[in-house]
Order: sequence, then structure tokens, then C-alpha cells
Amino acid sequence: MAKSLSEMSLEELWQLFPIILKEHNPEYKNWYREEKAGLTEALPAPYIKRINHIGSTAVPGLLAKPTVDILLEISRKAELAKVEAELKDAGWTLMHRNEEDQELNLVFNKGYTPQGFADRVFHLHLRYPGDWEELYFRDYLIAHPEIAEKYGELKQKLEKEYKHNRDGYTEAKTEFIKKHTAEAKKEFQEKYLPEEI
Repeated sequence: MAKSLSEMSLEELWQLFPIILKEHNPEYKNWYREEKAGLTEALPAPYIKRINHIGSTAVPGLLAKPTVDILLEISRKAELAKVEAELKDAGWTLMHRNEEDQELNLVFNKGYTPQGFADRVFHLHLRYPGDWEELYFRDYLIAHPEIAEKYGELKQKLEKEYKHNRDGYTEAKTEFIKKHTAEAKKEFQEKYLPEEI
């Protein structure tokens, strides 16, 4: 009998879910909209502060892992156990939990199966409201297609080296992302500073 995902080691998971880059799919935005509608149905309206499509699939023309990343910011007054239960009922699986320094950072997924990736794959990043760097980096790549192209080239190079090492792949992109996020924050000053922190 095949192991369930929760029984697999990190190395086994990396083998089953390798880094795969694909040309941009214009349908990503529709996948995002459908999931956003599902989230607004699943959770009480006062809990939701902002929902955004982030990551490479949010940037037209950019080479990307075919995984739609969604940033869901919830009120600090939201009942976290209720949010988790509602997301689970809506088909989301908790993948990662980090609640250091009273900050919330939960990552849920959809589309991971014991046979590999489903046709549609999603990561949901659940956080409290914040001035999140992912929003600035996304907007910077959209505003500067030449930088997006360089980012795509970097990812293509790293895909070969880190095909079965997701952490290594993410780490190797960090310097590029930090550099351009700093530029983005100058260009789009406090654009995403929330009313409620």
C-alpha cells in the first residue's frame, strides 16, 4: 500500500513533487479568482482583510512552477481554530505552521496527491495584515518586464540544479528577490501598508 503524504520524508516528497517550470498559463488568474471566491464563501466576511494572487503565476509571461500562490490576510480578531477548520472543510491541507513572535504564517495546499501533482495546484499563505514583500516583488516584476525576464532565466538555471531540492531552489533565489523587493519598496512606498497591523 502506498504511503500517505504525511508519512513521507522530505526527500520522498521532493522526489514526488519536483521543481517543474512551465510557460505562463493565462488561466492562472481564473484559477485564482475561483479559489478566492471559495475562500470568501468559506470564511466569515469580518475575518478577511485582503486576498491577493502572489508569486510567479501572478506575473504575465513569467516562467513559473504551475502553482498558484494566494496570500490571505485575516483579522487579528479572527478565531484561528475556526479559520483552520473552515479551510480544511473547503479542501485545504495544512502544510506548514510558523507562529513565532506572535506572527501568524500558516501555509495550506491543494493539489498534492500520493500520485504527484493534480491538474491544479495551490498554496495558500495565511497571515495577519502586514506590509508583505511578496506584493511589492510581484508588482515590480509586472512593472519591469526586463527584470521578470532575468528572474525567469535565473529560475530556469536553478531548476536543473535543484530539481529535487525545493529548499535549495528557494534559497538560491533569495538574493535576487531581496534586491528587487528593496527597489520595489522605494518605487511603491507603503502601497500595501494595512490599516490594521
